[in-house]
Amino acid sequence: MTHPLGVVRVLLLVPTHSYRASSFLEAARSLGVEVVVGSDRRQTLAEHVPGRSIALDFPDEEGVTRAIADFAREYPLAAIVPTDDETAVLAARAAAALSLPGNSVDSAVAARDKRRMRELLSVAGIPSPPFQSFRTDADPRMVAGQVDYPSVVKPLSLSASRGVIRVDDPDGFVAAFGRLVALLGTPEITDRCGPAARQILVERYVPGVEVALEGLLTAGELRVLALFDKPDPLEGPFFEETIYVTPSRLPANTQRALSDCAARAARALGLLSGPVHAELRWNDEGPWLIEMAARSIGGLCSRTLRFGVGRSLEELILRHATGMTTSDLRPECGSAGVMMIPIPCRGVLHEVRGVQEARAVLDIEEVVISIPQGQELVPLPEGNRYLGFIFARAATPERVERSLRAAHARLELVIV
Repeated sequence: MTHPLGVVRVLLLVPTHSYRASSFLEAARSLGVEVVVGSDRRQTLAEHVPGRSIALDFPDEEGVTRAIADFAREYPLAAIVPTDDETAVLAARAAAALSLPGNSVDSAVAARDKRRMRELLSVAGIPSPPFQSFRTDADPRMVAGQVDYPSVVKPLSLSASRGVIRVDDPDGFVAAFGRLVALLGTPEITDRCGPAARQILVERYVPGVEVALEGLLTAGELRVLALFDKPDPLEGPFFEETIYVTPSRLPANTQRALSDCAARAARALGLLSGPVHAELRWNDEGPWLIEMAARSIGGLCSRTLRFGVGRSLEELILRHATGMTTSDLRPECGSAGVMMIPIPCRGVLHEVRGVQEARAVLDIEEVVISIPQGQELVPLPEGNRYLGFIFARAATPERVERSLRAAHARLELVIV
């Protein structure tokens, strides 16, 4: 819907802890699109710029839908764009209420709820790990005897590998189950996840190389924007992601099989429109769909992607959401990558040394430390943040990977 004065207005749903807002706002300025920020905290200057932000109580899905509908009566919206798994469901509900384009509520819920996702993928015959689910109040020692090993325990609706633990025997299962129950019992998680915080998913561990796929759905058809290699093995016990490099170095037929698996998964979940981010594995049995989310890549990782004449991923998403052309999806020549700087241990960040030396490494574009000094660091599986991001761009994936590792080696963390 367009404002009477010709303004195209988009509601961007973004949690206050997200990194994504600035990239979307920059893309909106380049397109002449007006962005309204819908966040779970009131903006400081909201009363001085009416119609540019709205405070929403994200856990109250019905309340959020009503608030957005009330807002849209005064400030008509052309689209609602989510930035993470939680807001993907909120966007679907609000879009349905306003008859705006977007995914159905059922499909958005399926992409967020890992158990529902597994059920739909199984029915559709798409390779994904065999699974069981258990209540958090179950006796872990009894449950441990019902599990095949190795397995992975995980929450139903958290992202970024938070709470995901590989277990190789019953004792390991009991310890991991208790650790995950403790995490899910924190007020932050129970408020955000509701009933899903009382369930734990247990699925068979799938070996193999892992990739991340970034795509854009139009009328149910998937266009693959990027396929990222993850050169560091993700074998557990925790699954902390570090390096993403694109384009993938896997054989062309393997890449096609992975892309086809992702497209079939999107159809099985009922996703029709907008960005998707998928995690897949490849082994001797072929492709496996591990996760699929109805949103774009998280953190600052989208900075690795440029399309056509320097367009960002966020610009493509806004173009797609508002009905502008998205025909030129060719990635820029060369290779790019990002390293999500891992947190080695729990403690308070006192200092990060060597940042300038890391930035001076050949092919490094930027080093961003995203956690300020004096803040507590919490590693996986309980943590949900990275220390920062290192970006590189070069002629080949091999050079990108070498530069990222070299830059990381120059950083020294002082943790108290």
